Amino acid sequence: MKIISIRSSLHSVPLKKPYTIAYNTFSAVELVLLEIELANGIIGYGSASPAEEVVGETPRQTAQHLASDVIQQLVGRDIRHFQQLIYEVRQQFPIYPGTLAAVDIALHDAFGKFLGIPVVELYGQKIKALLTSVTIGIKDVAATLAEAEEYQRMGFRVLKVKTGIEVEEDIERIAKLYERFGRSMVLRVDANQGYTLERLQQFLQATQSFGIELVEQPLPVGSERDLLQLDPFWRGRMAGDESIKDPAAALCWAAGDRPFGIYNIKLMKCGGLSGAFSIAQIAAAAGIHLFWGCNDESTISITAALHAAYANENTRYLDLDGNFDLQEDLMAGGFRLEDGYMYIGTGAGLGLIPAP
Repeated sequence: MKIISIRSSLHSVPLKKPYTIAYNTFSAVELVLLEIELANGIIGYGSASPAEEVVGETPRQTAQHLASDVIQQLVGRDIRHFQQLIYEVRQQFPIYPGTLAAVDIALHDAFGKFLGIPVVELYGQKIKALLTSVTIGIKDVAATLAEAEEYQRMGFRVLKVKTGIEVEEDIERIAKLYERFGRSMVLRVDANQGYTLERLQQFLQATQSFGIELVEQPLPVGSERDLLQLDPFWRGRMAGDESIKDPAAALCWAAGDRPFGIYNIKLMKCGGLSGAFSIAQIAAAAGIHLFWGCNDESTISITAALHAAYANENTRYLDLDGNFDLQEDLMAGGFRLEDGYMYIGTGAGLGLIPAP
């Protein structure tokens, strides 16, 4: 079945509420939409929202790449060769994971629809459902507790708390959350490279009785080996994020003494499902668990990440909440959320439907 049209567009979408992390505050997001149409009328949808500070690519660059002759040359090609097409695009845009992700996701969606099966079934579904965390940005104690209570009323059971500016305030926020919710809410922490080793050790010592499930990217990229000074218990709970941008980095930190017991995979870091599976295979061979994350993203790419996550048996954690705070979205459907658990929909491809 031939590809007859490829269309892309850039959309600026405000967030429902701004949020702060260790190095920035966000109030809106730029989303790139890609549509790949087949001769029988099937349309495969892809999207991208790369973080420039992490991967060096902006959504505007992504949109420019997707409108280029390189991508338009896929018109006339057969969707049954989608893996070859992904490979060819990767050769042309090797350092632009947002561009790769949009193409990779759209081709997967189109091919799944062509076969009439969900994308996850191309690889075999290993996991039925997991809880996803929802993220609380850096804010004062009262605002942190208020947002946590809102999420609990909505049925969520796992909180990921952004930290990394003032360690004493971070400790107080975690202590107050544990005091308020106890074990009824699982706590995760994301420092976004904001700690030194000494501050991380201070944080871990002060919060060790609060049942923190994992700590995401506590130290700056380049300081990974400092984590080897932690005891094995805590190293097993360290999740590499900005340090794990591609399969080469995943391989580097999987060998010998490992600073991370968990790898965070984002499709916007590694270039879509194909890059994600390469990282996942390396992690599986090393006994490293997977934690699937996201930026502020469309339901399109969140759903694609969920399909990839459930196709890998070493997946343990989800943080796929990037579409929840968008005031509007590019598409709807894809998955359903029940009591904090994420379930893949039954539709072919990614099971997306037009946004209302």
